[in-house]
Parts: sequence; structure tokens; C-alpha cells
Amino acid sequence: MKLPTAALFTVAVAVATAAPAPEKRANPKGIDISSYQGTVNFNTVKANGISFVYIKATEGTTYIDSTFSSHYDGATKAGLIRGAYHFAHPDSSSGATQAKYFLAHGGGWSGDGITLPGALDIEYNPNGAECYGLSASAMVSWIKDFSNTYHSETGVYPVIYTTTDWWKTCTGNSAAFASTNPLWLARYASSVGTLPAGWSYETFWQYADSGPNPGDQDEFNGSMQGLKNLALG
Repeated sequence: MKLPTAALFTVAVAVATAAPAPEKRANPKGIDISSYQGTVNFNTVKANGISFVYIKATEGTTYIDSTFSSHYDGATKAGLIRGAYHFAHPDSSSGATQAKYFLAHGGGWSGDGITLPGALDIEYNPNGAECYGLSASAMVSWIKDFSNTYHSETGVYPVIYTTTDWWKTCTGNSAAFASTNPLWLARYASSVGTLPAGWSYETFWQYADSGPNPGDQDEFNGSMQGLKNLALG
């Protein structure tokens, strides 16, 4: 149907007035933080264009991040999508034991649209052998133990944070998790680079360890709606 010019102008003005402002551009930006960052002004972070944050909750079975609760509450009040992460120590206790410790101290999940699945930070040993003294097969079993325990308690699989180099070295480049666990890849470069075996894409990319916002700098591989869908499970 062809409308008169005046009518077209009226319709155009009405549509322009009624249309909501776009929520966020594609590939929403995020940060991940711990007690190392201290106090964070999450309202400023959000104003800077940050959409999500991962917050350190636990490490092994002996450490609870002292700023987790304040960071988590602050991110929630600022309207950010947020989640918790656990730094693994596969040499100190089983995957199931550490998953339960994580869940008991902030690592849980609910399908409320603002809570990201908990993340397993599995990477270079800061205090000893790169692979924590485990063989590749033992490491894969440990990760499965953590992942399956987390899934049985929450209904979602944890995000796996790692680097391609560590994954190749310490799991033998296992493809066992690609169909279940979202990948969060750390690589400080202009592109995400080669992915670990099995994964055809990364869900999150940690592209820098510093930047305009506190903590490490991250990007979600998708739209804002896709990020919300991940938080919905």
C-alpha cells in the first residue's frame, strides 16, 4: 500500500519516537576481578560500556576471596550480568570436592537471566609443576569430576577458562568438553587464535590483563541477548 508523503512522514516520526534505544552492540564487553582489584565502582564500570563481570569466589578448598560478596552485590546493584569463578588446584583434592566447595561459597547458579554459569579457572600452576603433577588422562578425569558435580547440583555445566597452550600440554588437547562446557579462552592478542580441540568457537575471550576498566578485559562472542540466554541456562 502506497501512503501519501505527509502520512509517510507522520509514520516515520511515530516509529522513531516509539522505538526503544538499542540495548548494546554485538560482542558485549566484560571484566573479571578478584580481591586484587579492591573496591570497584560498578556504576562507573557499567557507564563505561561493561555488560558482565566474572568474580573470583574460591581457590582449591582453603581460600574464599575476601571481596567476593561485596563485588557480587555491587555488580548486581549496578545491573550487570555476573558470575563466579573458581581457581583450580587439581593436586590438592578431587574435582568433586572443589566443585562442592565452590558451590558452598558463591559459585551457584540460578536461571534468573543475570547469573552466568560458574567458571572453572584451570591453567598454569602458580606454585609448582605446570600440570600439577597430573598426567593428561588424570587431568581430564579431574576436570570431568568437577564439571559433572557442578552440573548435577545446578543443571548447567561450568564454563572452562584456560589457554590453548596449557590445554594442549596438560590435557593432551582433549576434546571431551566441547559439547557441554562453554569455553573462556585467554589470549592477549588482536585475535583469539587457535582454539583447544573440539570447540568450534569461544564463548568468552579474555583479550587483555589490563585496560580502561578494573581487572582482566573480556568479550562475549555474541549479542547481548545471547549473553542473557547463557544466564538463563
